Amino acid sequence: MALSARVLRVRHTSWLWLAALSLVAGIAHATAAYDDVIELDGARSDAQFRIKAVWLLGVHGYFTSVGGRVQINHANGLAMVDARIQANAVRMNLRGYEDWVKSAEFFDVAAHPEIRFVSNPFPMQRLQDGGALPGTLTLRGISASVQFRLEAASCAQPGYTCAIVANAAIQRSSFGMRSRLGTLGDKVQLSFEAYLKPSALQSSR
Repeated sequence: MALSARVLRVRHTSWLWLAALSLVAGIAHATAAYDDVIELDGARSDAQFRIKAVWLLGVHGYFTSVGGRVQINHANGLAMVDARIQANAVRMNLRGYEDWVKSAEFFDVAAHPEIRFVSNPFPMQRLQDGGALPGTLTLRGISASVQFRLEAASCAQPGYTCAIVANAAIQRSSFGMRSRLGTLGDKVQLSFEAYLKPSALQSSR
């Protein structure tokens, strides 16, 4: 019995070591997966939204504080976007609408100051050619899968000499914004125009 217990302890200890080594290896692999991290240029990047209103052209607003980064795996030609917006930095033409979209009825900036989009990994060539950009949008503390659409680049170096443009349509009710549905539509059009800061690898080329 004592020998069996000792064998079990040895096996249990060995399993723990293997699990720990696997975890460390997994973390190291995840860290090494992207060999270049490029910050978004907040001075040039922006985000906008538009809601269709009954009998009106629509409600339009934009954000003055957009940040985040793009992670790139040059060996595999993959990239991943992590974009962050300060919700309190929303600006609109009408002050009444600006106060409303900041309130608990809409963006609820006091409780949820950040809007975040994290894309799935995608081929870097898509920044040039355009195409689907699926990922997860977190808004008002609610995360949901959304799909942006990248527009084809208008220059040879998207993100540097021209903007990376992405658009999506979401249902605001899916993120807890259910007020004024009688006068404002449920669909919200979102758009990003992102620029990148020069990366270390780009600067060395």
